[in-house]
Amino acid sequence: MSDSLSPAETIARARESKRGLQHLKPEKHGRIYWNLPPEAYVEEALFRREGLLARNGPLLVRSGEHTARAANDKFIVQEETSQDDVSWGEYNVPYPEENFQGIFERLKTYLEGKDLFIQDGFAGATAAHRLPVRIITTQAWQGLFSQNMFITPETQAGYRELEPEFTVISVPEFKGDPVRDALNSETFILLNFKEKLVLIGNTAYGGEIKKSVFTAMNYYLPKKGVLSMHCSANVSAEGDSALFFGLSGTGKTTLSADPKRKLIGDDEHGWDEEGIFNFEDGSYAKVINLSQDDEPDIYACTHSFGTLLENVIHDPLTREIDLFDDTITRNTRASYPLDCIEYALPEKCGDHPRHIVFLTFDASGVMPPLARLSPNQALYHFISGYTSKVGGTEAGVGDQPEVTFSACFGAPFMVFHPAKYAELLKEKINRHRVQTWLINTGLIGGPPGTGERISIQYTRALLTAALNGSLDQVSCSRDPYFGFEVPDRCPGVPPEILQPKTLWEDDEAYNQHYRSLVAKFIENFQRYQDGVPAEVKAAGPRLK
Repeated sequence: MSDSLSPAETIARARESKRGLQHLKPEKHGRIYWNLPPEAYVEEALFRREGLLARNGPLLVRSGEHTARAANDKFIVQEETSQDDVSWGEYNVPYPEENFQGIFERLKTYLEGKDLFIQDGFAGATAAHRLPVRIITTQAWQGLFSQNMFITPETQAGYRELEPEFTVISVPEFKGDPVRDALNSETFILLNFKEKLVLIGNTAYGGEIKKSVFTAMNYYLPKKGVLSMHCSANVSAEGDSALFFGLSGTGKTTLSADPKRKLIGDDEHGWDEEGIFNFEDGSYAKVINLSQDDEPDIYACTHSFGTLLENVIHDPLTREIDLFDDTITRNTRASYPLDCIEYALPEKCGDHPRHIVFLTFDASGVMPPLARLSPNQALYHFISGYTSKVGGTEAGVGDQPEVTFSACFGAPFMVFHPAKYAELLKEKINRHRVQTWLINTGLIGGPPGTGERISIQYTRALLTAALNGSLDQVSCSRDPYFGFEVPDRCPGVPPEILQPKTLWEDDEAYNQHYRSLVAKFIENFQRYQDGVPAEVKAAGPRLK
């Protein structure tokens, strides 16, 4: 960085916390920019040539080599305060404490003389359970991303008094040494619960910052008896809340964005004795193939100042963005504050939900588009977390959907055994008499190459009918494999859509694919047998 005056130089310390830098020595760095307003972040990003403005004002940036989460490069430091809590395995991979300290020391040396951007805020909309967080980064656009995503103090005094309890240091230019640092590559995401610190290197993908804080919430909240959830949420005019669980690409953001209901949040929530609350103040929406007709509100956000567009293609002459161009990645993203959505609920909290919806992208094309679940079936499907990975959300995922099971509909971010989260959910469902639904937003009529993705209009009609009670008195058919109830009719949806078998040309092919899917469910659930009650195991599917 040159010595010329940067746009935010005169206000760099206006919102400095009294706490100062806990983990780094400020006297050894360049300029430190504390909690800039969005306009200043944008100006700094342009000044530093980190991005450019698209038409109507959104900031366009590239995340570099990584356009998705580097799932194989995320580790949890194995130390005495948390090692007995963590469910070690595929997603919670242990990392030596001494290696963490080695990387951290080299990272601190690397940052000497570098300009830093610091964004303070909170994860959690309710004061009783919010986690004060601090994001330290070398890139202005990541500061804007962090401000969009986390809940920020309302006053300068609030910034000055904020004492962070969890810190993320993101340095995209810094590379690890796979041999010396015991890493899988030069990229790393290292979570240390004892130090309350995350180190991120060699990736600029914004989702790593967001999901690191989410992982922390999934560790701290269940210890307090609060359920942490990978879900979106909205509420009706009458105050009836609904939760939507699902992985990226299944429709959490799209289906919770309903002008007839107030949006609480689109991705991460907690559920305590008072009700549900959002962890964030923004959305990190997947925007590939985003349609103005089907999703007008989210589309409008992608064309607004303050929005950050990650890896979205644009016309260099007109600066018009092309949301259908996947030249860089199918995992194009938009980060924007929730108040960009006109019907977003400012307090980001709601009453105990009346409905829970599990969203799955069924790549087999055999599951019904809507099914009613019993409480035990709900827990079975919650622990299973069946869906398909789509569109490169994780590194290595191609264009074709891949069948997967992600416990609690968010296994990469869950720290405890899934049974712990399921037990908390069971207590909530039973106490508040919550009705649970399974919605397939994936294929119908056949597998990839033959089947087609179900129309969003049909999915919305099914969801509306489920939430407003229109299906309460409708007759149902019992699914022969899963045993859940499938409504025989729904306003605005052709009857054949409700029974996928009728859309297949070959009945035997349908049954073969369905039996194959059931076998995968049974095989997957075996890994959780020891921690799950017998009645939940019995609620799973059966092969005939």
